[in-house]
Amino acid sequence: MIALSRFLKITLILLVFANPSLVLATTTRVTYPAGEIENDTRFNDVIEILRTALEKTRAKYGDFECGPSSSFVPKKRSVEDLERDDHSVNVIWNPTSEELERKFLVIRIPLRKGLLGYRIPLIRKEDQSKFDQIKTEEDLKKFTVGQGIDWNDIPVYKAHGIEVIQAPYAQLSKMLAGRRFDMFPRGVGELLGEYERYHEIYPEIAIEKNLAFYYQFPVYFFFNLKDQQLKERIETGLQIMRKDGSFDSIFNKYNMNAIEKLNLKGRRLIRLSNPVLPKNTPLNDASLWYSPPKQ
Repeated sequence: MIALSRFLKITLILLVFANPSLVLATTTRVTYPAGEIENDTRFNDVIEILRTALEKTRAKYGDFECGPSSSFVPKKRSVEDLERDDHSVNVIWNPTSEELERKFLVIRIPLRKGLLGYRIPLIRKEDQSKFDQIKTEEDLKKFTVGQGIDWNDIPVYKAHGIEVIQAPYAQLSKMLAGRRFDMFPRGVGELLGEYERYHEIYPEIAIEKNLAFYYQFPVYFFFNLKDQQLKERIETGLQIMRKDGSFDSIFNKYNMNAIEKLNLKGRRLIRLSNPVLPKNTPLNDASLWYSPPKQ
């Protein structure tokens, strides 16, 4: 019996040396943040990208389980969780910053091709004529902006002298309707869904008709420094997706309808610099970024 046991161990070792991929045949468990509110659909595109990247690498890295965390928490809490040794989530997506790129492993592939940086404000209907007067960055300083607590684009507005009012995400539409601030800028890909969610509750809220502003604002996947293999697997999957067209297909599926309905190419566009944009941002690779067609 002992001899048979030793024979089986030796056979297993020989099989692993002959086929190293057997070592990787364990199930990869991936947990991402559940979101800030129940039924939060803002990130369905990113979740589909994540799952597809894992699927594209199944042959090399093995099976996977992918699902949300067990509780809804603000984005800041998810970032703090990922940094801990006993982190309950092992991947997050977030607009990048120098601080995040120091603390975490990062894949510098903009998950929404930079579209999140194209902002269209939610406003009060009665204020449309005031927004029609906004032509320059200087004009924007006359208006206050609502943002979630510690959101990464707050430094952008502050750097340009625009007053920011912070509150939990779930309260921002109510606060806009209640005149706590003048506008709630939203990314092109998320605006229509949020408007549908809240406009019946707050009928005084409207999508601004003619204005957009843009700052470079890539959203990346981030990982705990100890999760190098998970980062490598997802990065490999993303590169496969970029080559086979599935990355662009997901982008188009979730965003092209909004780009067209909101007439992004026809809006007055005010460009703002992003003071927290890391130096390693791949701005020179045009294939990574969306740019609206010129009229």
